[in-house]
Amino acid sequence: MNSRIMKYTAALAAAGLLIVAAVRGQSPASSSASAPSSSLGKVGVINIRGAIGNTSEGKQASAELQSQFAPRQTELENLNKQINDLRQRLAACEGKCSQDEIGRLTQQGQKATQRFDRLNNELQEDLNSAQGEVIDRIGRKMVDVLDRYARENGYTMVLDSSAQNTPILYASTQIDVTQDIVRLYDSAYPVKGGAAPAQKPAAKPAAPATTPTKP
Repeated sequence: MNSRIMKYTAALAAAGLLIVAAVRGQSPASSSASAPSSSLGKVGVINIRGAIGNTSEGKQASAELQSQFAPRQTELENLNKQINDLRQRLAACEGKCSQDEIGRLTQQGQKATQRFDRLNNELQEDLNSAQGEVIDRIGRKMVDVLDRYARENGYTMVLDSSAQNTPILYASTQIDVTQDIVRLYDSAYPVKGGAAPAQKPAAKPAAPATTPTKP
């Protein structure tokens, strides 16, 4: 999976998928209210963003996004090289080229940088939208799998350890249900022979890691 895509996917998952699954069908509130506060019940922990990325569907979606955005990624990388080349030419021109030549190179660099910024912004918007759709699709189904798993195994609560606002200071690996949920998800929603689901027309690639230096 492309490291940039993984990074955006992780960010989206952390922002949008805090899971706290209370088991349905427990004793009525009136009776539970009288229970000692220490009887919290069975608690589990899941890393949602890790679970999403490790499902077969998540891995397939990651590969599809990488392929889908690759042409625009390449376009941005080539444009970045052009900008850096213009910067080097300007540096080499110092004290040697005419003001007209310096002005021409500067104008070319400014136009190329503006185009880079515009394409990069469009790319990020399209990438975030496409990844958001993937995470929403997988996340909704994963919540159902998690809810069923929690009810069948007597959990009263499952917390998402990957969410920044989850107050988990320590969690034993024995209560981590991430791998169980990934396994159950893959069983419930098997990937069909590598066939890619229908996507919108080609989107735009992940932006280069560095922003070009303006000439």
